[in-house]
Amino acid sequence: MELQANNLFSEIPSTLQGEFFQTLAESGSVRIERIVSDGHASPPGEWYDQNRDEWVMLVSGEATLRFESNADLVTMLPGDHVMIPAGCRHRVERTDMTQKTVWLAVYFK
Repeated sequence: MELQANNLFSEIPSTLQGEFFQTLAESGSVRIERIVSDGHASPPGEWYDQNRDEWVMLVSGEATLRFESNADLVTMLPGDHVMIPAGCRHRVERTDMTQKTVWLAVYFK
C-alpha cells in the first residue's frame, strides 16, 4: 500500500453552488469527512436529522449552528468542536461569507 500525505486545504473548488462534501477516510462504522461552506446555510425550515453520531470541528472560517432542542445559537470559530448525538435535529444558520469555512466531521455509531 502506497502512503500519501494530503492537505485539508488543497483541492477546494474556487466556486461552490452548494456545500462541498468529501469523504477523507472510511472504515466500518466510522467516516471522516471534509465539508466546505462558502456563505451557505441550511434551507429555511430544513433540519439535519442523522442516524449516526457526529463530532464536528470548525477548521477555518466561522459558522452558527442551531439545535432544535435548544433556543440558543452556537457560534463556532476555528478550533471549536461539538458532539451531535444521532437524532439531534440541527441546522447551519450561517457560514462565513468572506472566506471558505472548512469543517472536519467524524460520523460513527
